[in-house]
Amino acid sequence: MSSVTEADLVALGGKYLYPNYRQPPLVMARGKGSELWDASGKRYLDMHGGIAVSTLGHAHPRLVAAVAKQAGEVIHLSNYFYNEPNIRLAERLCKLTGMARAFFCNSGAEAMEGMLKLTRRHFFSEGQPDRFRIVAFESSFHGRTLGALAATGQKKYRDGFGPLPGVTHVPYGDAAAVRAAMGPDVAGILFEPVQGEGGVLPAPAGFVAELRRIADEHGALLLADEIQTGIGRTGTFLAVQREGVEPDALALAKGLAGGVPIGAMLCKAHLEGVLPPGSHGSTFGGNPLASAAALAVLDVLDEEKILDNVRVRGEQLSAGLAALAKKHERLVETSRGSGLLQALVLREGVDPRGILEQIRDAGLLLSIAGAAALRFSPPLVIREGEVAEALGIVDRILGGQP
Repeated sequence: MSSVTEADLVALGGKYLYPNYRQPPLVMARGKGSELWDASGKRYLDMHGGIAVSTLGHAHPRLVAAVAKQAGEVIHLSNYFYNEPNIRLAERLCKLTGMARAFFCNSGAEAMEGMLKLTRRHFFSEGQPDRFRIVAFESSFHGRTLGALAATGQKKYRDGFGPLPGVTHVPYGDAAAVRAAMGPDVAGILFEPVQGEGGVLPAPAGFVAELRRIADEHGALLLADEIQTGIGRTGTFLAVQREGVEPDALALAKGLAGGVPIGAMLCKAHLEGVLPPGSHGSTFGGNPLASAAALAVLDVLDEEKILDNVRVRGEQLSAGLAALAKKHERLVETSRGSGLLQALVLREGVDPRGILEQIRDAGLLLSIAGAAALRFSPPLVIREGEVAEALGIVDRILGGQP
């Protein structure tokens, strides 16, 4: 048995890892379902889910088996060759989303970059090279690479990275502001059905459908960022499917392969010739390992009726958070969200990181979204008793505040 302690590992991480994160002084060692244990053996209930990534929780046997089997066959080939898992994944995703083509990469930011390039190149190929502006939204988050960062509507993420032109940000949910921002140079309207990092802000009723109408009226593309909301997170495979709206292109990542890095950009048939060979690519994108993992996730979602669980547990979580907001109204402004992407929004003056730390010490993992929202994004396999346990911990911590 190794003599290295958790404290030793924390010290090594503090010395050698680039210090752009704020990890607590603990090391996660193993997980099962919706539970995690750190290197000292302490158990945590995971309502964080790796920021909405751990779709099937930890160590799901079917995902483990799929990854092990594929690793024993071939892990990587590059896109110089087809591989069967990736072909089958593309087919599944197109059928599930109503899209015609799928491009694979390694992350949500890369999927966003692909979608932004697709949008610009579309109008270039149509003889409109000056039509490249994107209308996006304040409080949005689309990634940290430069193109995705330009589209992100939060100044704190863009500070210090120089001019990031080509995007106009308007208030989320304000269709009139979108209309006012449109012009002959607008190539696309980019939106999240629920703003995740912005504080778990669901789109107002009818807003997504109105975006579709505005895009059509102006001949622009409608671009959906389903990176955090896709793969069943809100109770339907895509959040936009609840609105009956089909975008021209969309981005997926996070929960698609249950924790194995993957991203995907999907588009309608009228965009399939926009990025010819050589115009875009990804060395690791579409590799057999990630594709096999994603197929296993999709199989479990379907065969084990996981979306039914999302809807039922989402209702339980929503009702529980609403009750906590009412009970602790001195500390909590409101609760909001959709499915298993929910938040408890703390009032101004309440220290969200202090509350988060106390909740973590009590054995529950959450995250902060926006300025003051405690975000719940658990595995989609979360059980009734586990949701109740999480609500009880939060109730106890809020009740103990001075």
